Amino acid sequence: MKKLFALFIAILAASPLAQAEELQVAVASNFTEPMKAIAAEFEKDTGHEVQLSFGATGKFYAQIKNGAPYHMLLSADDTTPAKLELEGLAIPGTRTTYAIGTLVLWSAKAGLVDSEAAVLAKGEFTHLAIANPRLAPYGAAALETLDSLGRTAELRLKLVYGENIAQTYQFVSSGNAELGFVALSQIIQQGHIENGSAWIVPDHFHAPIRQDAVILASGRGKPAAEALLRYLKTPKAAVIIQSFGYKL
Repeated sequence: MKKLFALFIAILAASPLAQAEELQVAVASNFTEPMKAIAAEFEKDTGHEVQLSFGATGKFYAQIKNGAPYHMLLSADDTTPAKLELEGLAIPGTRTTYAIGTLVLWSAKAGLVDSEAAVLAKGEFTHLAIANPRLAPYGAAALETLDSLGRTAELRLKLVYGENIAQTYQFVSSGNAELGFVALSQIIQQGHIENGSAWIVPDHFHAPIRQDAVILASGRGKPAAEALLRYLKTPKAAVIIQSFGYKL
């Protein structure tokens, strides 16, 4: 009987749930809903627990530099993880692109934005919301798009800046800004691609929004961090990511 009990304890100790870890993961605002769905599936499949924090990539970078105890970063760009790696704050060889974002000009008002974004040329609006380009890659892509269209100078005084892409979305959804550049994932998840009006920005108007994940120095030696990084590349995660308008 004692031998059977000892065997049971040994099996329990070797099971995934017995080795479950808690992960602190910093996630770019644009990836909020997809990551919630992925984390839920990851927890069910592995037994690990994931604590998610959402915000602007630039702010996360500053926090990580100041010792924030995140184990992993899902960035809104590919430059921040590379920079963290060069600075010794991320583990070399763990950086990977988990999604490519899609920028969209969106209004909560039906018919305001057409398929060619003629509204930008007309200028018949008071506020155009974009994310802070110094902190949020989607904001930088929005400015690149305005530059490509030759509209930056004439629209500069109409720009209102969200701290991150989530706040930018709130400006537009609340009507405080008639239109704004947001992530396609935001209007898909809220159903506003039907209720409002949108122009999906063609890829050639701005540099690709490659979103990279990386394991940070605090996550060194954590099997759960390595497991989540692998999980982002699984077919199950891919279905979720693409359902929110991202490319792989």
